[in-house]
Amino acid sequence: MALTKTDRRNRIRKRIRKNVSGTGETPRLSVFRSNKQIYAQIIDDKSGVTLAAASSLSKIILEKKDISKIEQAKLVGKLIAEEAGKKGISKVVFDRGGYLYHGRIKELANAAREGGLNF
Repeated sequence: MALTKTDRRNRIRKRIRKNVSGTGETPRLSVFRSNKQIYAQIIDDKSGVTLAAASSLSKIILEKKDISKIEQAKLVGKLIAEEAGKKGISKVVFDRGGYLYHGRIKELANAAREGGLNF
């Protein structure tokens, strides 16, 4: 029997998380995508602390009406890069969360790179 979409994503996610872990020097940039929203967190896995977070539910993005989900992902990428810059974080490890590196995930990553994050 074929895997469902979520089962497949969870299998890929576990395979990625085996190798990707955030430290204090290079925290993990984790991305979660739902049908309507997109979220990004910078996490230090050693101490179990979220250092910065951004989502498409922030006021700045909600004020902009009639923007596409890809535009929202770009804005979230810029926001997470700004938050990381305020905390003095410049280098991260990217965790795509089992999603394909395509569409909203790719645009978020590119916007975060343009904002100053290195990964």
